[in-house]
Amino acid sequence: MNATPETDTVDVLAARADTPAAEHGVFLDSAGSSLPPQRVVETVVEHLRREAEVGGYRAASERSEDLAAVRTSVEMLIGAPTGTVALSDSATRAWCDFFYAVPLSPGDRILVSTVEYATNAIAALQRARATGAVVDTFPVDPSGRIDLEALERMMDDRVALVSLVHAPTNGGLLNPVREIVDLAHRHGALVLLDACQSVGQIALDVAELGVDALSATGRKWLRGPRGTGFLHVAPSVLDTLEPRSLDLHSASWTGPDSYTVADDARRFETWEHDVAARLGLGSAVDLLLELGPSAVEAAVRVRAERLRNALAEVHGIAVHDLGDHHTGIVTFTVEGAAPAAVKDALAERGITVSVSPASSTLLDMTARGLDSVVRASPHYFLTLDQIDHAVDECRALTSQR
Repeated sequence: MNATPETDTVDVLAARADTPAAEHGVFLDSAGSSLPPQRVVETVVEHLRREAEVGGYRAASERSEDLAAVRTSVEMLIGAPTGTVALSDSATRAWCDFFYAVPLSPGDRILVSTVEYATNAIAALQRARATGAVVDTFPVDPSGRIDLEALERMMDDRVALVSLVHAPTNGGLLNPVREIVDLAHRHGALVLLDACQSVGQIALDVAELGVDALSATGRKWLRGPRGTGFLHVAPSVLDTLEPRSLDLHSASWTGPDSYTVADDARRFETWEHDVAARLGLGSAVDLLLELGPSAVEAAVRVRAERLRNALAEVHGIAVHDLGDHHTGIVTFTVEGAAPAAVKDALAERGITVSVSPASSTLLDMTARGLDSVVRASPHYFLTLDQIDHAVDECRALTSQR
């Protein structure tokens, strides 16, 4: 088996040994919910068993140091200072916890891009309706990336927050970050980076990016459990924001009519959480740190480019990825077949993909005249033979039409 290219940066055989399900079919949905490594599964299951033996409180107490280490591992992964990461139950919760803590007044502007994810856009519209703020959209350039010149012309001192999607859910491009952050900061605006589709497949450093906040999930490219995520908040803004909801973990009740908010990012956490899942997230992050984020990024790029380039050569298949700096997401359509039908047909052949509908990225998909696209997202545990097999099965679909 052609398990790995000569220059591969990850030990694919070891990765597959730690991912038994990778031997069955071709899994191309790490942008949705990836296959967890065996060590992550064992971490979660073992803790659940311990809870069944001694109860949740004692089981959590026994792992208190390990739970604290999860934050440390996440901070190491993204280059964040100590105390700036809050653990959450999803990227959505993490993103919203920061967004709803940003003060907004009538006339303030929230800038979103054309590839804004539906959840973020809905939250922005809701807050604009409630506060009198305004939501404006900044455009993309001909390559599909955010148009920096157009954004600069839109900036003024009324912009309170720029919502930036690092890697869109419906395509394989990667947006610039530092340039946008510098533009926003010159006008006193905050930048909230949705890194849901980049953390785990792209090596990044929040100090280099300069963002005020970053949200991410555990279940996608990190290969962690569902129900996990995290929020990073830069020290420069952490003390200025109070979350929309607090509890006895994120704050302390100091008197009959007083409380104090936690002095670090734990102010964005709540006391109750899925301990087993959180430990599983830590295991997933530790594995990525062992492999090396840059090594994983290179391995994902090799597989995605092989898939993307091969699909582009198949008559009857249109690849829809924009940009010149691609991620591990590959989107395409098959002539004469609805993406949902393609997904089902591939599933019958042992190929797992997902569908990205227009409702998830309404502005971008509407502008490009797309109702939905097939989304394939290969991770480092796939062999090149598996990538080629997936292409062959997609080609077979076109020959049947």
